[in-house]
Amino acid sequence: MIKFAVCDDEPFMAKKICECVSKYMQQRMDWDYCISSFSNGRSLLESPCDFHVVFLDISMERPNGMETAKILRQRKIHCLLIFITVLKEYVFEAFQVQAYDYLVKPIDDLHFNHMMNRAMATLAQCIAKPIVLQRGNSCEVIPLSQIVYCEVQGRKVYIHRENGKTIDYYEKLNDFEQRVDKRFFRCHRSYIVNLDYVCGSHAGQIVLSEGSTIPVSRLRERELAEALLRYMKEKGYGYEIF
Repeated sequence: MIKFAVCDDEPFMAKKICECVSKYMQQRMDWDYCISSFSNGRSLLESPCDFHVVFLDISMERPNGMETAKILRQRKIHCLLIFITVLKEYVFEAFQVQAYDYLVKPIDDLHFNHMMNRAMATLAQCIAKPIVLQRGNSCEVIPLSQIVYCEVQGRKVYIHRENGKTIDYYEKLNDFEQRVDKRFFRCHRSYIVNLDYVCGSHAGQIVLSEGSTIPVSRLRERELAEALLRYMKEKGYGYEIF
């Protein structure tokens, strides 16, 4: 479940942001969510603060939004901080507390949706469970974000990682496919690729970010293009097909 917090001392603005979040999340059937609203920084800090995303008004009585954010970071709380402000000048100070983004009042729906697309993509990668590989008496934990692609040869699956290393173990590729999230695409009967590392495709080959290529079956080329478009749209990025 994704937990949102909205902290704003203007009841109208707090209600507006809660409605925007709720409207957006109702379209994301794959995520459960809850929203908590706070009228000042102190009440937010007194809460459990186990939120994934915090919308924080900068201009509040002390502790104001920036002071509240600094306390959250001092407590090692690594939520996505999204500041709400009427003045863009405050945005530069937001870098000090690793702010994820900011919203300028009045809230622009298009900007809000783009920001939420990116935020949800970020959360998906942070929350996703890693792959745990067991080999004999040892095991290794591999974050999904580090997997570029995997292939099957015989009875073994070979996982190719972003650091250039490859690890192999015994498993069916179909079983591996069930363990990963929607950033992975079955491009060939013997290959699954992480869309984050795909630069494009041409003549039956997928071009990866490090320059290497892997095959994509002719029957799956169109599905690959559609999957890329859908994935990039969810992340809030533009993508063109030539």
